[in-house]
Amino acid sequence: MRLEDDIKTVKGIGDKTAQNFNKLGIYNIKDLVFYYPRSYKTYSEPVPVSSVTEGDRVAVFCRVVTYVESHKGRRYNITSLTAADDTGSIRMVWFNMPFLRNLFKKGDSYIFYGIIKIKGNMRVMEMPEYFTQIKYQKALSTMQPIYPLKSGVTNNSITRAIEAVKDVVLSIPEYLPEKEINERGLMPRCDALLQIHFPKDEATLREALKRIAFDEFLEFLIRIRSLRESTVTESNYHVITDESISKKDGFIAGLPFELTEGQKAAIADIESDMKSEHVMNRLIQGDVGSGKTVVAVMALLMNSVSGHQGALMVPTEVLAMQHFEDVCRMLRPYKLKVSLLTGSMTAKEKRQVYSDLKSGACDIVIGTHAIIQDSTEFKDLGLVVTDEQHRFGVKQREKLSEKGRIPHILIMSATPIPRTLAIILYADMDISVIKDMPAERKRIKNCVVDTSYRPSAYKFIQQQIAEGHQAYVICPMVEENEITEAENVINYSDDLQRELGPSIKVAYLHGKMKEAEKKDILHSFVNKEIDVLVSTTVIEVGINNPNATIMMIENAERFGLAQLHQLRGRVGRGQAQSYCIFINVKKSKDSMERLKVLEDSNDGFYIASEDLRLRGPGDFFGIRQSGDMDFKIADIYNYSDMLRLAQDISLVYGREFDGKIVL
Repeated sequence: MRLEDDIKTVKGIGDKTAQNFNKLGIYNIKDLVFYYPRSYKTYSEPVPVSSVTEGDRVAVFCRVVTYVESHKGRRYNITSLTAADDTGSIRMVWFNMPFLRNLFKKGDSYIFYGIIKIKGNMRVMEMPEYFTQIKYQKALSTMQPIYPLKSGVTNNSITRAIEAVKDVVLSIPEYLPEKEINERGLMPRCDALLQIHFPKDEATLREALKRIAFDEFLEFLIRIRSLRESTVTESNYHVITDESISKKDGFIAGLPFELTEGQKAAIADIESDMKSEHVMNRLIQGDVGSGKTVVAVMALLMNSVSGHQGALMVPTEVLAMQHFEDVCRMLRPYKLKVSLLTGSMTAKEKRQVYSDLKSGACDIVIGTHAIIQDSTEFKDLGLVVTDEQHRFGVKQREKLSEKGRIPHILIMSATPIPRTLAIILYADMDISVIKDMPAERKRIKNCVVDTSYRPSAYKFIQQQIAEGHQAYVICPMVEENEITEAENVINYSDDLQRELGPSIKVAYLHGKMKEAEKKDILHSFVNKEIDVLVSTTVIEVGINNPNATIMMIENAERFGLAQLHQLRGRVGRGQAQSYCIFINVKKSKDSMERLKVLEDSNDGFYIASEDLRLRGPGDFFGIRQSGDMDFKIADIYNYSDMLRLAQDISLVYGREFDGKIVL
């Protein structure tokens, strides 16, 4: 077998199973090998019930002390029992597993494994795993990979398939010289690929993840270098005119606020680039709320007044609509034709936009990935602006750039990457940093609290809503063999609705919803039809609601600081004072030290640097912590040392490895 062979050539995979694997994007053996686990489960020795605290992931050895109850809830069939050891009792709850009623008998003993919650005065485990003592002893010595799944595919089916192609993995060639592997302390490539699926132990897994992160960084840097070489000396076919610069000055004069020094410097950089002999390729890096959008609109204005078309691409339809409305309002005096292009538009609406772009009737188009579809043609695309570039990646950026005759490229990113790392990651770009914040923007007030503060937090949310504002509540992702992500958010929103009362409208949002459903929820929230939005991190980018003044983040200790800062940036966008409450469930000294960084500072660049300092070697229980670039494993915060090493290697070997890194 070879990496290119169809997934159906793997032992045990027939047509139907292959179709289910296809839903995961697995079509051949290479797709299978590089379909990495999203987290790992390890098991610990059982502890006394009396020693557990909320948020602990523990095993307890208990006997069943009540009969099993089963009843129909609002959305699920709920099965529950009480178990106890000599030190205390704990309630076990399962959703949609009524068959357990016939499994557990009063007086039987099991080891239950799961996350502790405190409800009232009762300890609760939702969706715990259960083992006999003999089976648990076997589980203690294993690390179980947890894969992203869809209907028809299980963790076991993926593991069996990868087991069947081990020989193919072992045949993947090593591109690094043996000298570099030994001197740099890197794990050999094929060993790393096997260990990520079948980890021997925690230490070995860490080394495997480091090697794969290194490979991803190196491949990325090689492609970035290639991009730089192809664009750095490209002639500027879209030089801006003196008239467009004067229009820009008039635009600035008409703004209802004073530009910051950072915004003025960024605009000067853009103006200089677009007037020069060579094409612009610039990153505008600024914290959440630093005013990058105004800078981008000014660039689009100068480009369009000079007779060229501009495109602004953003990650979500809701954000595209919001940008469209803002840009139309800001550019109304200039009589420019601005169009919206998203995937959910009707075929007739899309055809009209395609026609206007091809004929040149449309000056500026704002949209999502629909802009880079093959059916979109421009008459004279002079400027491409992408918002939150790390959500697109190099391939999509290349595709959009190919839509015109070497257009100017302007990237806006609020990801607070320390400058030393940004210079490496954006080696193909010039960088402008907007460090200062607009004078009218109020500082978000932050607090880090434990779970005992929840009742007070709920009252504060009620007060804010009574004043006409809205709130976010963020729940963390949970693992596949616990309660699902969707159920976690749904159950929390049900509990919150009961706490806040029927007069307050609570809705939920999670990644497993259909795109149309997510868009409807976000639209309703922006239109003030929803008071509290309970969500996973899907709202990290893609929504702007100035009326939302409070964010509460549950289990804040489970997130990286940079991601928490990005989430916090969803509030503080209007005139009213905004607040962020970080619920620290673990209560450990380390987690409190980390979260205090957020309580004390709203500076994203300082927070990113502290994130690098405090994270250590990375959290392999949840190996993907951000959506940066095109990476599956590589994370600039967890693996900054591998990024720097990849930079060193790329400088030593140049283009020698180009095309040899199998990813």
